[in-house]
Amino acid sequence: MITSLRRRGVFALAALLMCVSFAHANSDLQLQSLTTDRQTQPLSIDTPSPFFAWMVVNAPRGTTPQGYRIEVARSLAALAADRPDIWDSGRIAGDASFDIPYAGPPLAPSSRYYWKVIAHTSAGDANATSWFETGPSLQQWSQAQWIGKAPGGTLAAPLLRHVFIVKRGLESARLYVAAGGYADVSINAQPASDAVLSPDFTDYDKRVLYLAHDVTALLRPGSANAIGIELGRGYYGLTNPDVWHWEKAPWHGEPRVRLLLKLCYAGGHCEFEGTDATWRIHDGPTLLDDVYGGENYDARRAQAGFDTATFDDRDWCAAAVLPAPKGVLQAQREPPVRVAQTLQATSVTKLHDGSYVFAFPRVIAGWATLAVQAHAGNTIVLHYGEKLLPDGSVDDRDGHHYFAHGLQTDRITLADKGIEHWHSHFSWKGFRYVQVDAWPGAAPSPDAVTAQVVHSDVPVTGHFSSSNPLLDWIHTTAVDTVLNNLYGIPTDTPMYEKNGWTGDGMLGADMMLRNVDAGTLLSKWVQDIDDARNADGAPLLIAPNPGWGDVRAPPWHAAYVLVPWSLYWQRGDRRVLVEHVAGMARYVDLEYARSPGGIANTELGDWVSPNTPADGGNAPEDKRIAATAYLYRMADVMAQIEHVLGNDNESKHFDAMAARVRTAFNQQFFDSTRGLYRGQGDDGVRQTHQLLALGFDLVPTAQRARVADALVQAVHAYDDHLDTGALGTKLLLPTLTATGHADLAWLVAAQTTFPSWGYWHENDATSLWEHWKLDARSRGHYFLGTVDDWLFGDVAGLRPLAPGWQRIEIHPALTKWLDHVEADTLTPFGRAAVAWSHKLGKLQLDVVVPIGSTAEVRIPMATPQTVTESGRPLSASRWIHGLHACDADTCFELESGRFSFVSMSTNASSARPVAK
Repeated sequence: MITSLRRRGVFALAALLMCVSFAHANSDLQLQSLTTDRQTQPLSIDTPSPFFAWMVVNAPRGTTPQGYRIEVARSLAALAADRPDIWDSGRIAGDASFDIPYAGPPLAPSSRYYWKVIAHTSAGDANATSWFETGPSLQQWSQAQWIGKAPGGTLAAPLLRHVFIVKRGLESARLYVAAGGYADVSINAQPASDAVLSPDFTDYDKRVLYLAHDVTALLRPGSANAIGIELGRGYYGLTNPDVWHWEKAPWHGEPRVRLLLKLCYAGGHCEFEGTDATWRIHDGPTLLDDVYGGENYDARRAQAGFDTATFDDRDWCAAAVLPAPKGVLQAQREPPVRVAQTLQATSVTKLHDGSYVFAFPRVIAGWATLAVQAHAGNTIVLHYGEKLLPDGSVDDRDGHHYFAHGLQTDRITLADKGIEHWHSHFSWKGFRYVQVDAWPGAAPSPDAVTAQVVHSDVPVTGHFSSSNPLLDWIHTTAVDTVLNNLYGIPTDTPMYEKNGWTGDGMLGADMMLRNVDAGTLLSKWVQDIDDARNADGAPLLIAPNPGWGDVRAPPWHAAYVLVPWSLYWQRGDRRVLVEHVAGMARYVDLEYARSPGGIANTELGDWVSPNTPADGGNAPEDKRIAATAYLYRMADVMAQIEHVLGNDNESKHFDAMAARVRTAFNQQFFDSTRGLYRGQGDDGVRQTHQLLALGFDLVPTAQRARVADALVQAVHAYDDHLDTGALGTKLLLPTLTATGHADLAWLVAAQTTFPSWGYWHENDATSLWEHWKLDARSRGHYFLGTVDDWLFGDVAGLRPLAPGWQRIEIHPALTKWLDHVEADTLTPFGRAAVAWSHKLGKLQLDVVVPIGSTAEVRIPMATPQTVTESGRPLSASRWIHGLHACDADTCFELESGRFSFVSMSTNASSARPVAK
């Protein structure tokens, strides 16, 4: 290992080199966002061939990638001297800039590697440097055992501790933590990291994740040090019964931890400390923890200083060495869960029984933090909820899923002195309100209880704003609700179920990937779906899964195929297709085989349409239409996936399957007399039936106009409101727009009466709900917020035309009800953006196309002669190609860069009158 002085110099040089570029034509050319396996400077790469990626920025218009060279070395000095001692790709021609596989010799475990990329572009060359570290080998992990509390004891969360000596000359320290459940680790009374509720949970019989932390600064060389751990049950050892039977999961047991600490000293010598039977254990103050119920905490039982070297642990016991979970140990690639924000209460209300209700600005996921004067033996109770009951108390009821008393309830018994500061560690809640029972002494101040927003630490990467406050509210609230549901998986509600429902995640995947950097999280979740398949290869309803929900539901199980496809289109992730193509193909073949005559069926159809019960239900329509439409969609996508992977015979197989299903669908469900789709038991003309047929391209070309008219009439029949559940809502506005009815799409979007997004807004919603009705059970569901797809793809007019956004469509749907719109998203090539405004027939359209991408631009209601770019005729621009009139619009291909277009002939009231 390098010395500490060299390390400081290396890091300073690395930071400098991240921004250094050498360009023959433009000195501003830079490389940014260097990642390894889609992570920034990761500490635990455990794949033999990690992928490299970068973005080219600050380049002149029309810059194109022309190749790259990647060098990997054990030191920055070797890279600076152009002598990579591990791997040199040589110059590789082409336009690739992400998911470039390492192809050198095997990487040593638990080691740091530096890498440099030289990007060759038409504007010159630029280079930048980064680093990554590999995770421990199995041999290194063998120096740590799984430990915890022996079965048969109390339910209290155990505390573990270990004292060890760190010699002088410490260079670096890496802490690797795997757990069955959650592990809260501290060193010398300081948190080992800012991760919470970690590691992320999985099917522990298949995979167990570990996190790596740099803890060098926490250690005291030349003296004794201490590690402390508190273990939470998480989904490994739940004890209270619930409808999904997490308490009976195949892996169920007492929480356990496997920890490995690597200490490296000057001169390169390294030592390991690992969990074993010499560690000490004692029950802690958390008497019960449950991800659904909450936590019981007794401050009188706190073991202050247990994570310090001087703590007296003579009354502690030896930790039990426990059996390892069956799953393979893997590094966690997705960002851990962290505290993202702290919110202050907006009001405090005293109830008639003496309780206090703290109200916060919006519905969040996370927990409350408490600051209270100690009163020995007094127990404060915190009730969390998204809404209030008529008497003003918090609604924390749930009789459907959680069968123990006290959903989302924390109980804190106070000690005898000082100010008690507390928050939960092993459970999270969905809430806007916190009711505090038995507050001691005088009335609490507003800052006595605060709220912490907690979720997977994925940065927001997409933005939308407009001249319409409702549309802006929809977008902002959709993103907030998505974040509230990211906890290592996409959950369906942070208050009630907290499960990775496949249908929810499938519907929301595009929205997530466009607005937050959720690529690694969703690829992890795809593996969870794969792990949760039954013996026949079919997915289950939720993932991870304790063994519940083995029912037939193609619209939900389609997540196994369509989420990887979204990852490929939105993030350019080809690896997820390679890893899962065999399992996906097996499932789609199974689904087709059990669909007589090509007609599928499902337990779950278009869930929570407006006239279903507020706690959920299928729309009053033939579920076979949704099931068969999704069978077709899966077969069609599988044909494309197999083609992408070069599997031509398999691609033809699924092409033929899709054709057969399409024929069967039309024979069974198309009413040629009325020009619409209908099934047995349908309640009128169902919007979702027409949407699935149009949106998935099941309608014969000659019949598309008739079916589109039937859809329009169905919307008019509902007084220009939606009549869709989760499946239909995703397709409604994009399909109306694509079939030439953009103004009707706008009318539906702008409604403020039931059922609509505006109806929620008018009733003071601060999140998206599970149902269109005001008495919806959950106020933390994102699956009815997929209207955000329309905001980006149609209203702003920004969407991918090729995987990874290598080709971009820019085609705004102008409307007389909007003056301006701005939208942007971070693609694998860089930021793509659109901003348009129109007034008095003048349209201004500003565009950013990232380097490595090109765009297909369509300016509505304009002729080529009436459009300028930066004040010049389009025909004079060398970055514009294929300029031509298309219907009543102007169309052309656009190279990378920033551009500003002005059209003087736009008539917004008639913009986009025909299908795209």
